[in-house]
Amino acid sequence: MIKIIWNWIQRFSSPKYFYEMSGKLIPWFALPAIGLGFYGLYLGLFVAPADYQQGESYRIIYVHVPAAWMSLFIYVVMAVTSAIGLIWKIRLADMVASASAPIGASFTFLALVTGSLWGKPMWGAYWVWDARLTSELILLFLYFGYMALQASIEDQRTSDKASGLLAIVGVVIIPIIHYSVDWWSTLHQGATVAKFDKPSMDTSMLIPLLLMAFAAKFFYAALVLVRTRNEALYRDRNRRWVRELVEKI
Repeated sequence: MIKIIWNWIQRFSSPKYFYEMSGKLIPWFALPAIGLGFYGLYLGLFVAPADYQQGESYRIIYVHVPAAWMSLFIYVVMAVTSAIGLIWKIRLADMVASASAPIGASFTFLALVTGSLWGKPMWGAYWVWDARLTSELILLFLYFGYMALQASIEDQRTSDKASGLLAIVGVVIIPIIHYSVDWWSTLHQGATVAKFDKPSMDTSMLIPLLLMAFAAKFFYAALVLVRTRNEALYRDRNRRWVRELVEKI
């Protein structure tokens, strides 16, 4: 039984099989991302009421919060896939981690920029050395460090090992970011959605936020499939299956 499962994993993790399968899956993630994204933005910007304290400026939450959530989620994906690549020598896992890094860095940068824009009317400054903001900035540097290692080491296996170890060690920043508002005195507001009791947001505000969060997840899934397909083609450019694919074009 274990051998059967392992053979299935090996087949599923084959770059050739992944390339063929992922091409069929991309539209199933891309279309919901577009639909949920437009509908969520419409509800958040035009239907949801203004906040009784922050007024209209709070609406940046519909971009800022999903971006911040994705910055953490994608780094965890990178750490897990890097661990799989290191332990079980599955090349596709390293490809997924490598393909995810620029996407995660983009979400992190977006979270920092929108957070700064939101902070100006709330705190009177675009940037403060708040625990949540500072730890999120460290996360951006970890993404940059991962990509720098990938680019600076010529041997692909060594590159995957070095960057993978950084991703695994760096994952300690994720709980620090998540709990920073509870552990330290901070200007950043606490959790409003992920709480043990009911969320602090009104339903009319919460629904568009959740729609945007799901849109971001689907967007990442579609984009990481596209990028991993390209990564597989590049890394296996001298292998037979890629040459056969090129000949068919």
